[in-house]
Amino acid sequence: MSQKVLLNATEVNITLNRLVCQLIENHDTFEDTVLIGIQPRGIYLADRIKKMLIEDYGLENIKLGYLDITFYRDDFRRSEKTLEANKTKIDFVVEDKKVVFIDDVLYTGRSINAALTAVQSFGRPQEVELLCLIDRRFSRHLPIQPDYRGRQVDAINNEKVKVSWVENEGEDSVYVINS
Repeated sequence: MSQKVLLNATEVNITLNRLVCQLIENHDTFEDTVLIGIQPRGIYLADRIKKMLIEDYGLENIKLGYLDITFYRDDFRRSEKTLEANKTKIDFVVEDKKVVFIDDVLYTGRSINAALTAVQSFGRPQEVELLCLIDRRFSRHLPIQPDYRGRQVDAINNEKVKVSWVENEGEDSVYVINS
C-alpha cells in the first residue's frame, strides 16, 4: 500500500481560506444561511470553517449543525459490517434558509443524496449548496456537483482519498492511498 500527499498542512490552510472567502462572497452576513456538516467526517471541516468565519472574518451568529445520514443511504442494508449511527445535532429551523452541506470528500454523490432526504425532517430549505474539500470528479454515480470545491482529484477506483485533521489525527493533510 502506497500513499502520496495531495495537500500538506499549508496547502489545506490556503484551500480553507479560499473556500471561506467564497462562502462570504455568496452569503455575506450568513443571516439566512446555515452550515450543516455531514457526519462523520464532514464535521471537522464544518467546525474549521465556522471557526474561521468567526475568528478571521468577525462574523457572528453562524449556525452550524451536524447531520447523520446513516439510515438515509440507499446502500445501508447492503453492508456486511454493523452500522454505527452518529448523532444529528441541528438546533435551528431549516425552513426557508440557505443550507450549505459540508463534507470532506465528494465521491459517488450518494452521501449528499441521503443528506438531501434527511434534511427534509428539519424543514424545507430555500436553497441547498455543497462545499467539499476534495472532489473525486470521475467517480460520480449521481448527478451531484459541488458549489465550492477545494481541490479536484482524478483518483481511480482502487485509490482512496484520506483527509486527516489535526483535531482527530494530529495533522492537516490529504493523501491518495493506493490499495
